[in-house]
Amino acid sequence: MNNAVNDGGGAGVWSATGFRPGTKAGAGAGPGAGSPSGTPGGADGDIWSGCWVAERLGVELVGDEGLGELLGLALRRNPKRAHLLVSHVLGKHIPQSPAVVYGYGFALGLRVRDLLGEDEARRAVVLGYAETATGLGHSVADGVGLAPCLHSTRRPVDGVARAGGFEESHSHATSHLLLPEDPDLLAGDGPLVLVDDEFSTGNTVLNTIRDLHERYPRDRYVIVALVDMRSAADLGRLEDFAREIDARVDLVTAASGTVRLPEGVLEKGQALVARYESEAQASAGSQSSAAAPSSGVPDSAGREGQAAPEGLARPALRVELGWPAGIPDGGRHGFTPEHRVRLEGALPAMAARIAEALPSDARRVLVLGFEELMYAPLRLGVTLEKLTDAEVRYSTTTRSPVLAVDDPGYAIRTRLVFPAHDSPADGPGERYAYNVAGAGFDAVVAVVDSAADTPELHAPDGLLARLSAHTPSVLLAVVPSYTPERPSTASPTERPSMLPEPLRGPDFSSYAPDEVGWLLQDLSDTKLEAPTEEREEAIQSGGAHYAESLPVEYQPSDAYQELFHNALAVSATRIAQAVGVVTETVLAERSPRPVLVSLARAGTPVGVLMRRWAQHRHGLDLPHYAVSIVRGRGIDANALRWLAAHHDPADIVFVDGWTGKGAITRELAQAVEEFEASDGITGFDPEIAVLADPGSCVRTYGTREDFLIPSACLNSTVSGLISRTVLRADLVGEHDYHGAKFYRELAAADVSVAFLDAVSDRFDAVGEAVDAQVKELLSTDRSPTWEGWAAVERISEEYGIHDVNLVKPGVGEATRVLLRRVPWKILARAGAGADLDHVRLLAEQRGVPVEEVDELPYTCVGLIHPKYTRGATGADGKAVTV
Repeated sequence: MNNAVNDGGGAGVWSATGFRPGTKAGAGAGPGAGSPSGTPGGADGDIWSGCWVAERLGVELVGDEGLGELLGLALRRNPKRAHLLVSHVLGKHIPQSPAVVYGYGFALGLRVRDLLGEDEARRAVVLGYAETATGLGHSVADGVGLAPCLHSTRRPVDGVARAGGFEESHSHATSHLLLPEDPDLLAGDGPLVLVDDEFSTGNTVLNTIRDLHERYPRDRYVIVALVDMRSAADLGRLEDFAREIDARVDLVTAASGTVRLPEGVLEKGQALVARYESEAQASAGSQSSAAAPSSGVPDSAGREGQAAPEGLARPALRVELGWPAGIPDGGRHGFTPEHRVRLEGALPAMAARIAEALPSDARRVLVLGFEELMYAPLRLGVTLEKLTDAEVRYSTTTRSPVLAVDDPGYAIRTRLVFPAHDSPADGPGERYAYNVAGAGFDAVVAVVDSAADTPELHAPDGLLARLSAHTPSVLLAVVPSYTPERPSTASPTERPSMLPEPLRGPDFSSYAPDEVGWLLQDLSDTKLEAPTEEREEAIQSGGAHYAESLPVEYQPSDAYQELFHNALAVSATRIAQAVGVVTETVLAERSPRPVLVSLARAGTPVGVLMRRWAQHRHGLDLPHYAVSIVRGRGIDANALRWLAAHHDPADIVFVDGWTGKGAITRELAQAVEEFEASDGITGFDPEIAVLADPGSCVRTYGTREDFLIPSACLNSTVSGLISRTVLRADLVGEHDYHGAKFYRELAAADVSVAFLDAVSDRFDAVGEAVDAQVKELLSTDRSPTWEGWAAVERISEEYGIHDVNLVKPGVGEATRVLLRRVPWKILARAGAGADLDHVRLLAEQRGVPVEEVDELPYTCVGLIHPKYTRGATGADGKAVTV
């Protein structure tokens, strides 16, 4: 089955005379299509960057109205095809905003995920093509979000067996290798997503599928490309092929069209290339020009093929990235969602090191990747673009030989030539960087892998010298080349070094040492706090993750502390009953001697209370640990490794305070699945036991009522004086636990033990009620209904937020919004009473409106400011409505 997933859109013809509207239908520009701003080598005013070729060869681009804004034309030195479609948004030949390049791939990945659905997306593998689509394939995998990715390579690696290979018939370098570290990566039966920059004849994709389908048959393939450029004769091939292999084949593209080629175009193109290169060589002696103008006369300012004049070349400034150990430099051997999470955490610090090394007056900066190494420099460029005021552009070097003509109607304006510098298997040869010379870059950041950091790179005629002739500053950033471990060198359980024993009070936390062991590292001496409004701006802009810094700890007023103590006095009995119910349910259904593992920090007081109940009621001395889980980045894998080494994973019961919309519930389930796949350690049950489950997200709970749990009123002063957890690449290494701080200086305000004692004192009083409620629950269907998630989605749309992460349901989550985030408004259930006294007080102190709502499924819901900028708060940090 062939399912071409393209939107309907306008169509026309791009030719030497400009754009002519036409009647072609059946394809659209897709997400993010449009004219990229500031595209060197792209449209110059109303001049299409393909009209030079169109005028001389009679070539026409037929298709979507936006197609000419995505593509230009150039001439290639290739005996098989004369023309080259040059993408303005791929980041290969034309420097472009890294956010635009990444955005196109990510948007296509989102469409694939919608097409497959979450379950199938989780079983999928994404395969990109070397060299041009390695970064695109990786970006698509990020959009899919749940799938590992791999890209083909032309670089064989000793000791890594081939899992496949295929030919790219029209390319100048045809052999593709598939070298996954995990030999089973391509052996599954889930969907295979194949990503290329253009889908023209379909030969490359069909060769791949045919090769893999013989060994690893599956029933679904998805082909992804920026542009579908099949001719009319090729349109039916994909459907015929799908029937031949008895599989479904979908096609997802951003735009669609085709190229009309007149008779004899190959010969005319070859003659044109020969003429222009001959004129360039004659003009430059024996040297060819990096910027051959339309007259064919070389531009001496952009001369190629020779070393920079003496005194002009400057040594490149090496920037130490601090690339995280164990993270692959790309998808050559496979790249997992776990790798992606770790890389996301490390990118801000690495980009900051580049920003610090840039000249202070650099206003236009190019991040230049290297052949197949496209994804790492692209992500560095995206992050650098957010950190600096400079105009950042991204492109990469390439093997592909293309004629350069300095004309606004031609896509490749300039060319730098330099020798290959990674000892390629097919021998030495020329490599190229296009549209870099003469582009006015104040600095170029060359990003290569360590296999390419060779004497040839630093030679007088090497890439760095070529760049130094055209920009005042050249920086070199080297990413370690990833080489898969030999199977005999280490087993999964041997991977981490000796992990430290848990931290305990009074050295870390105000809890007694037997109450909880913290599987964390102590960051108490590190400055991590940032003003709330600055954190919110960074989090919502994508410039930082919430776990990379800490909010300034809220210091409660006397009135607020009085509210806490009053609330505790009123609710201690209800909390004690919920503690008893959830503990007895765990003992009855999960394990007779469970190991309690609370999710720091909201889960930790609950874990301590459950441990106290088991001891008080049954004489059990249950182990209790606290571990870190971070939304979007998963649970601390090193903590799981320590737990698996000291306890049976089947006895582990994860504990949290309450559920809101269930985000952490989902996060834990995914994290445990990924951990089992990466470490081969099984048996952990990801279902969380919670005190309160108003969102109906779990089966094991003390109550499903949404009421005030006093431990939600405060921060560290009711949680053992421990901060929320921190995950930042420069502080947390590969074999480190996540971090947290111990606020010893707040000891005078600490009510952590007082809270525990007040609830524990009610255990005897609630014993009979607990027994009756547990008996009833054990015979009841407690399957999660996810009512909370549905309510959050509805509220997000009703209030125009369109981001469920900014909707925090329940008394506990709403309190956190007021304490740690920039709140917009509080929704309160009409008639809610004393449970919301502290919320109303906090809202009044922060100038946040409280809006009563009929039929609200929670007692209250906190809304984080949806359009946050520094202007969204007053000088005092109070939120304002818009």
